[in-house]
Amino acid sequence: MKDGTLISWLVAGIPLIGALASATLWSHPDRVKLSSLIWSVASFGTVVGFSSDLVAPPEGLLPLYLLPLTAAVSILGHPVHEDYRLSWVMTLLFLGLGLCVLTSQNMAGPVASILILGFVAALLYRYHSALWPMSWWGIGIYGLGALCAAASIVIGPPLHSIASLLTCAVLLPLVPFHDGHLTALTRLPGNLPSFIVLLLPIVGLHGLATVLPTITDVVASTVSFFALMGALYGAIKALAQSRVRLLLAYGSLSFISMLWWFAASTRTVTPRAAMLVGTVCLATSGLLVAWQVIRTRYGDDVDPQAISGLATGMPHYAVLFSLLALAAMGLPPFGVFAGFMGLLLASPFPSTVGLFITLLAWLTASWYIMQMVQRLLFGIQRQDLRHTDLFNTEFASLLMVVLVLLALGLAPSTLFAPDHTVSQTSALMESLAWDR
Repeated sequence: MKDGTLISWLVAGIPLIGALASATLWSHPDRVKLSSLIWSVASFGTVVGFSSDLVAPPEGLLPLYLLPLTAAVSILGHPVHEDYRLSWVMTLLFLGLGLCVLTSQNMAGPVASILILGFVAALLYRYHSALWPMSWWGIGIYGLGALCAAASIVIGPPLHSIASLLTCAVLLPLVPFHDGHLTALTRLPGNLPSFIVLLLPIVGLHGLATVLPTITDVVASTVSFFALMGALYGAIKALAQSRVRLLLAYGSLSFISMLWWFAASTRTVTPRAAMLVGTVCLATSGLLVAWQVIRTRYGDDVDPQAISGLATGMPHYAVLFSLLALAAMGLPPFGVFAGFMGLLLASPFPSTVGLFITLLAWLTASWYIMQMVQRLLFGIQRQDLRHTDLFNTEFASLLMVVLVLLALGLAPSTLFAPDHTVSQTSALMESLAWDR
């Protein structure tokens, strides 16, 4: 019988070794990218190969598969440049630490969480700009998260539960601890935003599965209130955004807040919760990669309102970008719809008002995401802009995201782990999309 601890270290160690190996190629940016991509794919193969020997967490195995896959997608879709070498190496480092959190059964997991938060805060400090003062809020929030994670190791109940919950609220963004999420998606360099957007919520969800059963009714009610406010706040703020990254940050905050409401209501984290968080973050990652395509062609500081009519000159980009937008809105047959409906039909509703706010935030996503798509792809085509369609690596990266989201939307809900919390409504849910 294989040693589960040894396998856990192997799964987490592959990308860490890859980070060191890629760093040795520092003087050749193209080799750094290729090496980082190869080690990400190797990490995915290792996870798939040893998944049956790992202890399945409450949220199932899906997060384990999505982490290396998203790392590979984010690296593949990014252009080769010497300024992005650090982000590729840090992607492997974060991947190894994330896998350590998800697979370890000892103190290595909490320590890895502290390191993740510390490294993100350090990177935000390194790339802080006086023109973006909100970065200090993000640095402070991640510092608070690291402090709470460290405190949860040494203190006992009931303060242990509060410290762990605060750490989860930073990683899996919950109002009012969401500034870190906004800052990370707008200020981190290179491909890191398109990977961090999935890594941190997945790590937070893993911690939430442990801490939720230990919280009191008062704490659960407080979390539910902030979750509903966050869902509505994120949707409204997304509607008002002209910057694409901020729009996607607020939009993902709105969907993740819905998950917080469902989780606080049931006091459990199931594979259905992982499906919603994983697919929302993967769709957001894909849209961030798609936006990077525009930044590569027209500059990092390009004004989205100055770009329009891309559908004619960039047809491949237009098709994939539109499909990603449909997935991010939560429409069938993509995974976000599967995850949302899985929780909606299998969870009790303690509040009709809460259900109304959740559905309203979900429907609002159709407005701000389609508004973004319409602005970029359609409208007047500017003749002074040179339109270059997707390169092969960009096309492969975006296509992978679309296919994975489609596969998750069509897959049976019990594919990655048995969900013992399924209610009698699951038969109705299966008939909607997944069970063929």
